[in-house]
Amino acid sequence: MEREEKQIFNEHLKRAGLKRTTQRDLILDVFLDTEGHVSSEDLYSIIKAKDPSVGFTTVYRTLKLLKECGLARELEFHDGRTLYEHDYKHTHHDHLICTGCGALIEFYSEQIEQLQDEIVRHYHFKPLHHSHRIFGICAECQKAQKAAAAKARAVSK
Repeated sequence: MEREEKQIFNEHLKRAGLKRTTQRDLILDVFLDTEGHVSSEDLYSIIKAKDPSVGFTTVYRTLKLLKECGLARELEFHDGRTLYEHDYKHTHHDHLICTGCGALIEFYSEQIEQLQDEIVRHYHFKPLHHSHRIFGICAECQKAQKAAAAKARAVSK
């Protein structure tokens, strides 16, 4: 039996006037089997190991198609990186992003969601989707910074 996501993707291809190909099928399968956050480069590396004939542009364009049909969500970072994650039937969450090491922490806050709902009601705004990202320094990078600062102080004495 075909997964629901495959049906959604194939219907999207038909609506867009695009053909279903073995390369697109492979990219979809690998993306669906990859949990967490993945860049187009990371996904390309996995796919290239399975089928060397698949080009990076095909992976990149297929990720865009997955986003268009609601199977993937795109996360843009402050440094220009873009990661993709599953979107279809996955619970909403927000992200804490470390600008030091790139760590990504997922979180959900009912209070933030309620406040967002109040704000859109107040402005009679119809939200289509939203993304809440907080950029900062993770606990590990903070420890490393403190250790580096302490070492620098000790060396300068």
